[in-house]
Amino acid sequence: MDTKEAYRRGRGIITRGISIALVAALAFGAGLAVGDSGSTSSIISRIPLIGDGLDATPNPNADFTDFWKAWNALEERYVITHASSTIPSVKERIFGAISGLAASYGDPYTLYFPPKEAKAFAESISGSFAGVGMEIDIKNGILTVVAPLKGTPAETAGIKTGDQIAAIDGKSTDGLSVDKAVGQIRGPAGTTVSFTIIRDGKPIDITVIRDTIQIPETDDGLDAESGVYHIALYQFTASSADLFNRAFVRFKNSGSKRLVIDLRGNPGGYLDSAVDIASHFLPKGAAVVTEDFDNKEENQVHTSLGYNDAPDGTKIVILIDGGSASASEILAGALQGAKRATVIGTKSFGKGSVQTLIDLGDGSLKVTVARWVTPAGHWIMGNGITPDIVVPFTQADADAKKDPQMSRAVQFLTTGK
Repeated sequence: MDTKEAYRRGRGIITRGISIALVAALAFGAGLAVGDSGSTSSIISRIPLIGDGLDATPNPNADFTDFWKAWNALEERYVITHASSTIPSVKERIFGAISGLAASYGDPYTLYFPPKEAKAFAESISGSFAGVGMEIDIKNGILTVVAPLKGTPAETAGIKTGDQIAAIDGKSTDGLSVDKAVGQIRGPAGTTVSFTIIRDGKPIDITVIRDTIQIPETDDGLDAESGVYHIALYQFTASSADLFNRAFVRFKNSGSKRLVIDLRGNPGGYLDSAVDIASHFLPKGAAVVTEDFDNKEENQVHTSLGYNDAPDGTKIVILIDGGSASASEILAGALQGAKRATVIGTKSFGKGSVQTLIDLGDGSLKVTVARWVTPAGHWIMGNGITPDIVVPFTQADADAKKDPQMSRAVQFLTTGK
């Protein structure tokens, strides 16, 4: 499978979106997951690759008079005055014009990759790279950490959900796209990358040693005292549905009818995995999420496979926080909307746009083509999922090794309050 086909099938949610931003990395998000194994089939792009059959007919409503005036003025009058300045070739000027056109839409996930960058991007979604193990995205116009992944160099170095990345290796991230940031962050294992981050309004410098990313995908077990069974999902990869299925069997064999699905810090991944997991709790044909193409083409509704095999009377809590994104938001939103689970924690990240890649000569145009909508009609992008019961988790809680969100989930499942 070629890289663009993989990307198209791929990040279900990316593309972060939305893609696993292993920053080896992930740009999921909107999405685009990159990093550990090179397999890509996530939530973000499931749209047929348009390829070379693009309409090149000039738009009669577009007046290019000023464009050509600017082109000719630069060609005739520009004088090099800085050592770093160059006279771009005609092709390079065209690449720049296309980049500016894409940027004019104000969407951080719609951008143009000139040939060299297109090649690097293709490699980043098809191969295995070392990185730091975090997902990044643009939030309120600022490059932001969605979540450091469990057990990765980013988590070990102290990077946290919500950290704003002001600089990478001393270079400002102002105006930097997620994809270009990923390119700056990834690199050979054993090398370092430095970040200037803003946390609580204060700058902090953090250096991370890149490594090959190995991430645990699930964790589960029964709390004998409360009778509550928990299944934690750390990401949605191609194998996550199978791993969840095994944990779900252990839950059913435990005899418990109280289940916590912990999606905190889970940046998302494969749409198929989210749909498969939701299918344990929803009847066949029930909506899980809709790809809304804004009337550009027919919407696509992704529906439950209909396992619906949770023991009768099972009560479910889903835990989310600001690091829960994309596929996590789809799963939480589907079960919340169906009144099948109670969502506890803090508002999720809000990553819900869909991208596709379009061949453009030797370059590539990445275009936002759809948005994710929950069965209740809620736009995920920029809005996130709001918990039914809001419970903060503070640094003081972490320092004291307390988990008020899990405690609240246990209380709810055992008392109904």
